[in-house]
Amino acid sequence: MGPVLLVIGEAADGHLVKLCAEVATLARTLAEAAGGSVVGLVVDAAPDAVAAELAAYLPRVVAVTAPATADETWAAHAAASARGLVDEGVTHVLAAATLDGRDVAGILVGLLDWGLLANAAGATWDGDAPVVEAMVLAGKAVTRSTLTGPTGIITVHPGAATATEAAAAGTVEARDPEAVPAVPAAVIIDRVAEAGAEVSLEEARVVVVGGRGVGGPEGFALVDELAGLLGGVTGASRASVDAGWIPYARQVGQTGKIVRPALYLGLGVSGAMQHRVGMQGSESIVVINKDPDAPMAEIADLFVVGDLFEVGPALADEIRSRRGG
Repeated sequence: MGPVLLVIGEAADGHLVKLCAEVATLARTLAEAAGGSVVGLVVDAAPDAVAAELAAYLPRVVAVTAPATADETWAAHAAASARGLVDEGVTHVLAAATLDGRDVAGILVGLLDWGLLANAAGATWDGDAPVVEAMVLAGKAVTRSTLTGPTGIITVHPGAATATEAAAAGTVEARDPEAVPAVPAAVIIDRVAEAGAEVSLEEARVVVVGGRGVGGPEGFALVDELAGLLGGVTGASRASVDAGWIPYARQVGQTGKIVRPALYLGLGVSGAMQHRVGMQGSESIVVINKDPDAPMAEIADLFVVGDLFEVGPALADEIRSRRGG
């Protein structure tokens, strides 16, 4: 009997998180190469729709109806159900490298004493174990690592695989939640809907990022304007977040959100290593910066040397004129 891979599915606004579809595709490929099997897991207060979406990529999905996730932190409950599947034979767990996915992975490391390989940019199966590639030094080097035992946990970076549905949809198995969460679950006492966050950074096809060069919170008015005109989402560098100009939820980078949009537009972003790690997989990279030697020039497809408060409004006017006002 070969290895059994478990994919942790996450829900966002009632739908499967896009990155989880990529993780499922990668897991399916690994299982085929290893002569093993793969199963998905969705834990949610109303998991059916999300589980059906995940079943388009996997032969079997376990859907756990956990009402407590509506009022408590999700990761503790998801980890409890994942541990239950480990008791049934799961040997490897793959999760998206999102904030929630990392939380689940961390809890499982503590519960199972399994090894963890983080931020996989790709993976293959070699012999008895997966070999994981990860980008380091702002993408200037690629490491190849493997798990030393027969079990392990992998978190997957956006772009590690192209989401591809299976030839036939899998089955969905409904289950009740575990009696108690894997660790004490914090109670959610309030939820705040962030303005402009209708589409998540990870899901957006266009991301417009403001860096230290925007000068202050008022500078993000231009960033928001361009994001709106381009049908995109506003992001920020760590410097902007640390300065208190914009909430942490908008941060792009190694310690924030990992994005891979069709278009990345950076305004006043110099390109610190931790930021580049979080966005260098973008299909097209356009940057406006008055410093011609900014590190972003090394990876940009188009690097505009100029004052963003001159170039940015001109760009906005051009977009409007091409749309007829």
